[in-house]
Amino acid sequence: MSNAATAPATALTFEEKLDRLAEVAVRVGLGLQEGQQMVLTSTVDALPLVRRVTAQAYKAGANLVTTLLTDEPSSLLRYQYGRSESFDVAADWLYEGMAQAYRNGAARQAIYCSNPALLANEDPEKVSRANRSQSRAYRPAMEQITKFNINWNILAAATPDWATLVFPGIPVEQAVEKLWDAIFVACRIDQPDPVAAWKAHDANLHKRADYMNAKRFHALQYNGPGTNLRVGLADDHMWLGGGSVALNGAYCIPNMPTEEIFTTPHKNRADGTVRSTKPLSHQGTLIQDIEVRFENGRIVEAHAAAGESVLHKMIDTDEGGRRLGEVALVPHSSPISASGILFYNTLFDENAACHIALGQAYSSCFENAGNLTPADLAARGANESLIHVDWMIGSGEIDIDGVHADGKTEPLMRKGEWVTE
Repeated sequence: MSNAATAPATALTFEEKLDRLAEVAVRVGLGLQEGQQMVLTSTVDALPLVRRVTAQAYKAGANLVTTLLTDEPSSLLRYQYGRSESFDVAADWLYEGMAQAYRNGAARQAIYCSNPALLANEDPEKVSRANRSQSRAYRPAMEQITKFNINWNILAAATPDWATLVFPGIPVEQAVEKLWDAIFVACRIDQPDPVAAWKAHDANLHKRADYMNAKRFHALQYNGPGTNLRVGLADDHMWLGGGSVALNGAYCIPNMPTEEIFTTPHKNRADGTVRSTKPLSHQGTLIQDIEVRFENGRIVEAHAAAGESVLHKMIDTDEGGRRLGEVALVPHSSPISASGILFYNTLFDENAACHIALGQAYSSCFENAGNLTPADLAARGANESLIHVDWMIGSGEIDIDGVHADGKTEPLMRKGEWVTE
């Protein structure tokens, strides 16, 4: 690690903090291996961080860094000038190339800095068709990630469009500065020794996951305002949290920040109603105040105060889009929740609250995961879909019980906090 990585945060310049973020992401989050290739994706807005991550990757021994940049204003031009049939087309060749890179052992590093409201004023039908086409094309690459065949990491960069949404009513420069500060804190870059801080945090998340694995609950029961939901857990499920060893042998912490432990629910065993507690930013559209009802694992009713048409298009992507692929537990007192900031970004907001995900299940959340075939996973209740969309259902008003196979219950969370703590 560099000297900046162990210096007091108050003594660092912005550029040094950015270097520290890049170094921690590559060495701790991604766990890049010497001689490994890396595929790096971002928008052009994050070039300063892109370049620092690239430098840190080569310092860590990367064999090759391949950077793929997108430009959001250019993406909007498609909706202004593109022909109708163009929204059913995706860059299959690009995503197949990414999948091949992962099959050959490349790591995946993403810098997420999209404008959450980019497509808010665009035709929901076109947005849905474009998203569906992209999801289909990206699936071979996505499978390498959901199966945890490779080491991967996602972090974020502050941009003007995102910052002004999070901090409205102040000059853009101030909003960007405040958002960067929030990112540095959430990613533990403000700590005297971020690496030590991440190791301690990682150990704590593993401790919580171990507790849940020892309990072997059959289901989780959620109760709170607008929520009375029971989620059955997949057979032979395993709780994970923090870092894990990918099937290529690399240890990585996929999300920075992360405050969750998570597992795979059974695709046919969700029943009841649930209400979102934070807005969902999905592919450039804000979906607010989601309310859905599950029967036998499937959403049979779905409403939203804003973005409802996009919500319906999303869950109708395929049959698995109406079923759960992940359930995650996060204490209401997590640092991101305690910040009081609504990030309008799932990478952050999901770590402020318990959440569920519609769509594709993580096949790594099973006992003996590396030896399970697709048929094995389906038999255990793992969902399959082109999408994987997290949305937040936790708050300081939510109670969660663990339900055993015989129906007996144990309190897990009260008012959003772990009862074991």
